[in-house]
Amino acid sequence: MAIVEKVIDAPPEQVFDVLADGWTYSDWVVGTAHVRGVDDTWPRVGSQLHHRAGPWPLSLQDSSTVLACEAPHRLVLKAGLWPAGEATVVFTLEPLDGGRTRVTIGEDFAAGPLRWVRNKLNDLVLHLRNRETLNRLSDIAVRQKSQR
Repeated sequence: MAIVEKVIDAPPEQVFDVLADGWTYSDWVVGTAHVRGVDDTWPRVGSQLHHRAGPWPLSLQDSSTVLACEAPHRLVLKAGLWPAGEATVVFTLEPLDGGRTRVTIGEDFAAGPLRWVRNKLNDLVLHLRNRETLNRLSDIAVRQKSQR
């Protein structure tokens, strides 16, 4: 499992608010090109976010499903990108002094061809992708904090 963490200058509730707004995923999840729809119950367990990922015109349509939600500390998703496969993505938010949050993202391919092609290059690409994802998440959470 590729694990990346970042300290964000916003409390867990503020960071989780971004995770709980499925319409923002294409703003901060690297590789998500467009959010096509979000279930009204998002991020309740079983709810889905419908997205398109990858560059146009090769983008793939699929959905991500909430497997576990413990607001404001943990969100687990099954992220689909068939026919390439699917991944399990775990966001963990830990409160820190000064109203900050340590956010950890863990991602592992759970099914499909991507699961079979594990190597150091794939791990590096996933690590870099998730580091940028957390940078973008941080920018949005901090900006929302300053607007309150």
